[in-house]
Amino acid sequence: MDTIRNECYYQLASDLKICRIVNGMWQVAGGHGYIDSELAIDDMTRYHETGLTTWDLADIYGPAEDFIGLFRRRVSELKGEQELNRIQALTKWVPQPHTITRSIVNESIEKSIRRMGVNSLDLLQFHWWDYNNPYYMDALKYLSDLRDKGIIKHIGLTNFDTERIQMMIDSKIQIVSNQVQYSIIDRRPEVRMTPFCLKHNINLLAYGCICGGLMSERYLKEQEPSTSELNTLSLRKYKKMIDAWGGWNLFQDLLSTLDKIAQKHKVNIVNVATKYILDKPAVAGVIIGARLGIVDHRSSNMQTFNFSLDKSDYDDIDAVCTKSNNLFNMIGDCGDEYR
Repeated sequence: MDTIRNECYYQLASDLKICRIVNGMWQVAGGHGYIDSELAIDDMTRYHETGLTTWDLADIYGPAEDFIGLFRRRVSELKGEQELNRIQALTKWVPQPHTITRSIVNESIEKSIRRMGVNSLDLLQFHWWDYNNPYYMDALKYLSDLRDKGIIKHIGLTNFDTERIQMMIDSKIQIVSNQVQYSIIDRRPEVRMTPFCLKHNINLLAYGCICGGLMSERYLKEQEPSTSELNTLSLRKYKKMIDAWGGWNLFQDLLSTLDKIAQKHKVNIVNVATKYILDKPAVAGVIIGARLGIVDHRSSNMQTFNFSLDKSDYDDIDAVCTKSNNLFNMIGDCGDEYR
């Protein structure tokens, strides 16, 4: 039964409506615990039935695209072909930076389509590791040709900075979204990316909004974890971001503030952190990782849509953040941490 309300969706494009909480599939790529494929598909079906119908994945996320194919077959068997129209699968193409030809692009996209069991890709999010290699512009032109043929419905980006997206706009390349790291502690998108996206009608898909699970009651009033205690790639990645932002003590102040706000609204810290980013300009949705078959956060995630933050909530959160370091000055624009 679809229990999700209309306001929980976002019209990313005229023919593509997504759930504003997107199920992230990086967690099936390894580094987040063993994923049993049968249990994973069972869980994906439960997420879908709850109304969390949008998935974020990539060609490099291990079996993620294959899981989408298996999941789609399961849904078709259970509810019929028509139900497949309610699934949105937003994949990525992440090639190594070398010479890009039309045949390389075509073969890569055809492979993703086969794995996912679809006729066309809802959204192809393109990532490029090395700006010094100029072939990313060739790749985008070839991808645009596939979009014009209907093989790709829409083109998005992953972790591109504002300067490069301006170059794409100048080259008449049509982009609907950019996926970037965005959280209460990492507000770098607000410096350049958000104003640019609002001007050019580009949407942001935000990941890292709960710092891989660190921004939750589990770590409230806890001693700073050692590296060995951080048992997933996400936890290790975002702990480094917290260290750069201001350290564990300041992070505890933030968690305490979020906990008070959560109790006020009868939700949890994850809901508050997620809502804070969902309310930001240009943000179409947030990506929350799903450890399929291991942990089930469906009901918890859905609570995000059942309350609103008020001015005092924002003021309390922002008061803590004024004590932090400026990550834009330290790291740079969106995606610069990968280059």
